[in-house]
Amino acid sequence: MKKFLSLMLIAVMTTGLLAGCGGSESADGPAPEEGEQAITEIPLPIVDEPMTINYWRANDAKIASGNGFSDVKAYQEKEKRTGIKVNFTHPPLGQQKDQFNLLVTGNELPDVIYYNWADVSGGPEKLLADGRIIKLNEYIDLYAPNLKKIIEEDEVVRKQISLDDGTIFMFPYLRTDAVKLNATTGIVLRKDWLEKLNLNTPTTIDEWYTVLKAFREEDPNGNGKKDELPFTANWGPGNMSKLYDFAPSFGVIGGFQLNGDTVEYGPIQPGFKDFLETMQKWYAEGLIDPEIMTNDGKAFDYKITNHQAGAYYGGVFSGMAKYLNLMADDPEFDLVGAPWPKDSEGISRSTFRFDTKVLTYGEAITTSADEDKIKAIVQWMDYNYSPEGHDLFNFGIEGESYTVEGDSIKFTDTILKNPDGLTYDQALAGYALSIMDGPMNQDTRYLDGLMAFVQQQEANKVWMEADYSLALPTLRKTEEEARKEAQIMGQITTYLDEMMTKFILGDEPLTNFDQYVETIKGMGIEEVIKINQDAYERYQAR
Repeated sequence: MKKFLSLMLIAVMTTGLLAGCGGSESADGPAPEEGEQAITEIPLPIVDEPMTINYWRANDAKIASGNGFSDVKAYQEKEKRTGIKVNFTHPPLGQQKDQFNLLVTGNELPDVIYYNWADVSGGPEKLLADGRIIKLNEYIDLYAPNLKKIIEEDEVVRKQISLDDGTIFMFPYLRTDAVKLNATTGIVLRKDWLEKLNLNTPTTIDEWYTVLKAFREEDPNGNGKKDELPFTANWGPGNMSKLYDFAPSFGVIGGFQLNGDTVEYGPIQPGFKDFLETMQKWYAEGLIDPEIMTNDGKAFDYKITNHQAGAYYGGVFSGMAKYLNLMADDPEFDLVGAPWPKDSEGISRSTFRFDTKVLTYGEAITTSADEDKIKAIVQWMDYNYSPEGHDLFNFGIEGESYTVEGDSIKFTDTILKNPDGLTYDQALAGYALSIMDGPMNQDTRYLDGLMAFVQQQEANKVWMEADYSLALPTLRKTEEEARKEAQIMGQITTYLDEMMTKFILGDEPLTNFDQYVETIKGMGIEEVIKINQDAYERYQAR
């Protein structure tokens, strides 16, 4: 503990960064040398002698070469600047979870693992306790001036990057400009249909009914047939959960939610019955695509490009730019992003939080990393958050993939009009991580540089205006809590999906809603609500 206190004094840390960190004599990895001075910037090159980091992470299908992250030019340039080479190991696409589980239970670990840590059984807490990855608080204090600065200056980042006991275990995928970067999805409508029928973009559930009813009855596609599908969705999950985007206007979401600081389960609240009544009415009147539970990507694309779909949930890229490009030869085709529907108090509410700054992806150092390499590894990881590393991993190589114009960046034709026929996301993935995910702080200028259509920019702005206070932040559960929650919620979620579908299709009368609520309570929902309440209170206390 004396060693820990001396490190705090030497590094002049703020009180928050190391809060809750265990003593440096723990079994979570070797501690920095006592009395070592904290660095204020990353020296380049980091090492004088050649050094290799063994790095495990899932590949990304957008990297067109097929060889993985070693072909990303940002990593190639980083090697030149830092003097550190990376030996990437990629599990086969689609097998990363199974391969990760084999990796962390085996005898041989790489130096660094990049993963979605929310997908780990027992969470990173278990891997720390099992001696598979190490705590990073003291290393960040001494060798990571750029990430350390972000943590010290942003209380939300400090809270979200920490486990409940204050431990920091990863260099994360960050979005410090969270709202703009997270509010990139919402409900999209055919703007030309609205204009043809002299309708405004809907903002309330009543206005949505008026619009969808007109789409169904007034032949906006002009083919003389009643073939319009007012609201549809893609990648049907086999249930009606795609309709949850309208639920916040009834004061509920399709899972655990907040009422002030109290955790509730949305699907058993009175507002959920009102939501189901409305969706039942819409479905009965043909306002919802009857294939909403089964649509795949091909069917969805067909319905939009063949002027059948009137509205759907989508993002600024896959839900807007894709179709604006596909329909570029049709001068009438147009899209608009609608505000999240307002509730009875006139508040536009979303189904998820826009203030998530620390995502669940990040890179951790394993206990197999050589003790004499850890200082260099931490500096190498921290470089991504430096001003130069930030630009490199967000935009790629200046002059090749982007140029700077004042305070803005502009992607070149290498990205936007790739001569080899690559899509913009494939082209950018060859240069930078911002189009994928990665250990860096994603820059809003990346988003602005890719949103070529005014419709995308306007949708992003209108979606940002929603209130997201119904949704829970990312919470940490103990291994026992997570096990119990999974055990109980497995049957509850199955029952919820079945009953929601029956209610909306009219196969189950809504007079049985109270019985449905009592059934969910009998399955143990109160115990899981308490688990989430306890986890939320721990989150608030960080």
